Amino acid sequence: MWPLYAAGFTTAFGAHGIAANLGGFSEDAVTSLLVLGGLLALYDGAEVLLKPVFGSLADRIGGKPVLLGGLLAFAAASALYAIADSPGWLWAARLGQGAAASAFSPSASALVARLNPAAKHGRAFGSYGFYKSIGYTLGPLLGGVLVWAGGLQLLFAVMAVCGAAVALWAALAVPAVPPLPRRRQTVADLARRLTDRAFLAPTAALAAATAALSVGVGFLPVSGAATGLGTVATGAAVSVLAATAAFVQPKAGRALDAGSLSTRTGLLVGLAVTAAGLAAAALPGLVGILLAAALIGTGTGLITPLGFAALAASTPEERLGQTMGSAELGRELGDAGGPLLVAGIATLSTLTYGYVALALLVAVAPVLALARRRAPLSSPGDPA
Repeated sequence: MWPLYAAGFTTAFGAHGIAANLGGFSEDAVTSLLVLGGLLALYDGAEVLLKPVFGSLADRIGGKPVLLGGLLAFAAASALYAIADSPGWLWAARLGQGAAASAFSPSASALVARLNPAAKHGRAFGSYGFYKSIGYTLGPLLGGVLVWAGGLQLLFAVMAVCGAAVALWAALAVPAVPPLPRRRQTVADLARRLTDRAFLAPTAALAAATAALSVGVGFLPVSGAATGLGTVATGAAVSVLAATAAFVQPKAGRALDAGSLSTRTGLLVGLAVTAAGLAAAALPGLVGILLAAALIGTGTGLITPLGFAALAASTPEERLGQTMGSAELGRELGDAGGPLLVAGIATLSTLTYGYVALALLVAVAPVLALARRRAPLSSPGDPA
């Protein structure tokens, strides 16, 4: 399992470590906000398009070959810019990194499910999410140190070494998991499975959690700066968010495996806590920012392992890669849609209304579930 955790850390560290340092330390390559936006969108766009494809490929030929191929391709793409040191090659490197992450990220998730019995899926996905959160937390910080020490090329070189090392580790330590026999699947079968509540509910919760996490990381520093807080204070708030999410995920997974927490209850509580965190972000000052960070981190920490465990439990093992890839697509859409929604509303009014709007959207599921539970049962004589 450790190489799979390392793969999760690699994709998170690579995504946030490079993205957080593209604008500030690469004046030769990033000449405008438009160029910066294009480079950021290139990585995410490749993931949106390719994750379901590589997830299905993992089902067809086995998760390990796709995992190793993705890690090696990530190392090669990272080395491309580290060696070439040309603005034009930066675009190729980011596209290659995004495509490679699209391969090894859903493959790692599928292998986490295949290599653990169903009774331990909560713990396994909690640990996997913990190390991804560590990558998200340390990426901007360590990436900034590396860029300060040796420029953007050094960061890409370190990512190349990291990808190659994890690939070698996985090749030696991860057992081969052969693909399972698969019943023929039509387009209608796929559409039916991906529109089933067993897939949509966890995926929607994961997308909402990712949207809130992305908004917290991106906009809480803006709120802090608007109230006169310095970069140290706002950076600490973002660290609280990431660290809380990392701390909660293994505990949520263990509680699920022990039977003390159900998937439905955990997802609904996670959504409610996340919505409360977004609403708290509208409060002025450091207290509101720290409260928002802690609540968003707690809510997303609950949702992430439970959502993936629910997907694994409801999916035939021979289709795990396809399901995980499609679920990752939902997360990517939340990652992009949350900030776009908040930014759009903030442009028309204020950032406070943006937080509140996303909080209301995230709170819809818990409110509907509560209303459904409290609705009186109709008697036989009642009209339909």
